[in-house]
Amino acid sequence: MIQNPSRRAVLGGAAALAALAVTAAPATAQAAAGPTEFPLPNGWLPEGIAIGSKPYAYFGSRGTGGIYRAGLRTGEGTVLYAGATGQAAVGLKIDRDGLLYVAGNTGVARVHDSRTGEVVRTFQLSEATGHFINDVTLLGDRAWFTDSRAAQLYSVPRGRAGAVRTLPLTGDWVQLPDVNNANGVVGTPDGRGLIVVKSTPGELYHVNPGTGHATKITLVGQDTVVNGDGLWRVGRTLYVVQNRLNLVSVWNLDAKATTATLRTTITDPRFDVPTTAARFGDRLYLVNARFTTPPTPETTYNAVAVSL
Repeated sequence: MIQNPSRRAVLGGAAALAALAVTAAPATAQAAAGPTEFPLPNGWLPEGIAIGSKPYAYFGSRGTGGIYRAGLRTGEGTVLYAGATGQAAVGLKIDRDGLLYVAGNTGVARVHDSRTGEVVRTFQLSEATGHFINDVTLLGDRAWFTDSRAAQLYSVPRGRAGAVRTLPLTGDWVQLPDVNNANGVVGTPDGRGLIVVKSTPGELYHVNPGTGHATKITLVGQDTVVNGDGLWRVGRTLYVVQNRLNLVSVWNLDAKATTATLRTTITDPRFDVPTTAARFGDRLYLVNARFTTPPTPETTYNAVAVSL
């Protein structure tokens, strides 16, 4: 089911189509300021982070589907959207027009107004069971979502009404049973394709968004990106968050995104199962999901930043 868009969403459509950006581009000319570590609400169960052109980070709750916004200059924040029973917010991306696209786990994608938290559109991507809508990126005039439990991607129109498209993955892609497969996703450097990380056994794929043909990317310098979760790309540099390894591997892509060569790895004692990342200025911000810590309403969570 597709809910009717709000007036803001309709007006924002023109900006989204004009931009046709691979991902919402943050302001990179300026140096980031403010704390390099700040708290999220207790018991929040975070997993996704999104940052746009302004110094604000958005964090989803996989427990309630809530959205929390924090100012990068101060680290202080507020709950924009409280969520509801049965909802989840996993991967997030923010568009240039202020729309926040949210992967909702149980077959659902939502679009929020990033100023107010209002839900302006809901998409039913798949059945609720047997699927895990995990992450999202923006490519061309559509938002693309991964499904960790099915060999397919989904896309929805950015900033306007339209239908959900389902894209079966073919080519080199082999779906493994009972584990998370497709996870993080970004656009390729040329803006024509998608890069998808397969968490198990830890592989990168170049996916043609027109056909679904997936070509395995050759890794040089490291055999796998096991536990690969969120992806972030700057030019031909690809950052892969390897969650339970508490590190970010940094790769140089060739011109056609068919080979990735390990440049370095980023580690930090503050990492506690980081899942996804977003850039602002000269920093990469990561959210600690703390998967190895039993969650309670009092469990603390935070976000940390590392220099690039």
